[in-house]
This record gives sequence, C-alpha cells and structure tokens, in this order.
Amino acid sequence: MTTRIERLVTSGQFTLDGGTWDVENNVWIVGDERSVIVIDAAHDTRAIADAVADRRLTAIVCTHAHNDHIDAAPALADLTGATIWLHPDDLPLWKLTHPDREPDRHLADGQVLETAGADLTVLHTPGHAPGAVCLYDPGLGVVFTGDTLFKGGPGATGRSYSHFPTIIGSVRDRLLTLPPETKVLTGHGDATTIGAEAPHLEEWIERGH
Repeated sequence: MTTRIERLVTSGQFTLDGGTWDVENNVWIVGDERSVIVIDAAHDTRAIADAVADRRLTAIVCTHAHNDHIDAAPALADLTGATIWLHPDDLPLWKLTHPDREPDRHLADGQVLETAGADLTVLHTPGHAPGAVCLYDPGLGVVFTGDTLFKGGPGATGRSYSHFPTIIGSVRDRLLTLPPETKVLTGHGDATTIGAEAPHLEEWIERGH
C-alpha cells in the first residue's frame, strides 16, 4: 500500500504571554488507506476526524506544545483511541492548555515512529519551544518541521520559552544537514525544500541579532 501525505488546514487562535492571534495551521495526515498518524492536531477535532475517515488513527504526534498545535489533541485522542506523543521538554507549555491531561507518550531524539510505510525519525530541534521536534523520513524525502523552519526562515523566538540562538543551532545542525531535495512540510503556510532555505542561514542570523 502506498504511503500518502495529506494536508488539512484548520483555523483558530494562538495564545501566549497574554496575546491572542488568529492563525491557520497545517495538520498533516500520514499513512495509507488502513492506518494513519496525525501530526499536530490543531483547532478542529471534527475536521481532522473527518479527514482520517474510516482509517485507524494510531498516534497524534505534537511537534511542540503551543496551544494552536495541540488544542484538539485530547478530544481527537478520546474520539479515536490514538495515543498523544510530545517531547517532555514541552510539558510546561502543554499544561498551559491542558492542565488536567498528560500526553500518553514522550518523544525522544533519534526515536523512529513507524506507521503505514513511513519511518519518521524524531529530531529534537529546540528554539521555538524547548521540546520542539521535527520528523524526518528519508524514504519519503520529507521533513515535518512544525514551527522550527518555514519557507523564508526559522520560527519566531520573541515569546516565552523560545530562544533565537538555540533555534539557529537546531536549524543549522539538524535540518540544513539533510539532503537539499528534502521537502520541508511546515506547521503554517507553504512547503519549501532544504536546498531552497540553506543558502539564507547567514541572512537569518543577521536579521535576528
């Protein structure tokens, strides 16, 4: 069976440090016609469940714990029986949104999540959030970057729990070392490639100082 990657865009709000912003998030569904995982259960439990349809949802993998990436995770897990995965360094952020619910499993750097023909290697890429991770599948030639790397540069680091030098190190050492043709599937907005972003590292560093 062929492994598919599907994108669902959901709308909601991002809230942190007393501010609230309207956002659109990419929800990634990876798998085949029998079983899938969801990367970042954002905003709309029903829309995600409808996109999964009659397939088995085995895991909800959180690239980080900002509320706009995890707000639908517990309800989706309750609906489907899927397990929620999060890097433990993001538990303080998780508890801001879900104080009474723990994730089911902890992600670890180097761990491989297997599902329906996909082998997603967890890359711990702190900076946008302490427990931010990217998910790399060399066979599919893709990396799911959450809010660590976008088309045009690294994710924002101007709010609590974020740090610009740390995200630059993560992008430089963990992402820009991937093959240049690797497709970058982001937490918001359009896809890009490692090769398209790598030449701009020094610009980002100058811009961020």
